[in-house]
Amino acid sequence: MTSPQSSPGPDGPPAAPAPLHVIFDLDGTLVDSEPNYYEAGRRLLARHGVRDFGWAEHSRFIGTGTRETLEILRAEYGIDAPVDELLAGKNALYLELATASTEVFPQMRVFVERLSAAGVPMAVASGSSRAAIEAVLAVTGLGAYIPLYVSAEEVARGKPEPDVFLETARRMGAEPGDCVVLEDAAPGVAAAHAAGMRCVAVPYVPEAASDPVFAAAGLLFAGGQSAFTAEAAFRWLRG
Repeated sequence: MTSPQSSPGPDGPPAAPAPLHVIFDLDGTLVDSEPNYYEAGRRLLARHGVRDFGWAEHSRFIGTGTRETLEILRAEYGIDAPVDELLAGKNALYLELATASTEVFPQMRVFVERLSAAGVPMAVASGSSRAAIEAVLAVTGLGAYIPLYVSAEEVARGKPEPDVFLETARRMGAEPGDCVVLEDAAPGVAAAHAAGMRCVAVPYVPEAASDPVFAAAGLLFAGGQSAFTAEAAFRWLRG
């Protein structure tokens, strides 16, 4: 596994070898959407009588699809409402929060802009709904650089299965081996590995970097977003 400090790469004008396609996870990787997802989940559960849902409970599901998360929470808290009803409710709450404020991780924005300048095709593959992805890309301005996005709603299985990444590669017209995935959570890293794609891992929770799943990443920023730099990631891609 390569570390940012040892990533090779000559100095020179921005350029990336072809073929190369970059697929970003969205939540926790490109944008810090977890606070909004936590608040949407907290409000939703409160409507169903759950008053003690805290950040620690939410953090168990970072990297897990929204439907899968709600299926587990519905069972744990004995909620009678159907999963589809819960999903619609959480999506509506999240969209309200996300369109009001969503922060892009600064070095990720730099990275996206640098890839765009080098002509590297990019896409988003996320466990969020299409509506949520579209809203976040629009409010952050990232949609100008990343017009293609695929939701786990559109495939049979969410992460850690590879379906969403394979479908994204198909729509990009790329072979899986020509794709590099950026991910923040173990299920996403596992999905990238299963898809036969290289992976840059930037753990949203740095303490999770010790999870053996992260060993499958070609490049690991063990310190999370505070350790990630666009320059180091770009040099690794070129190498």
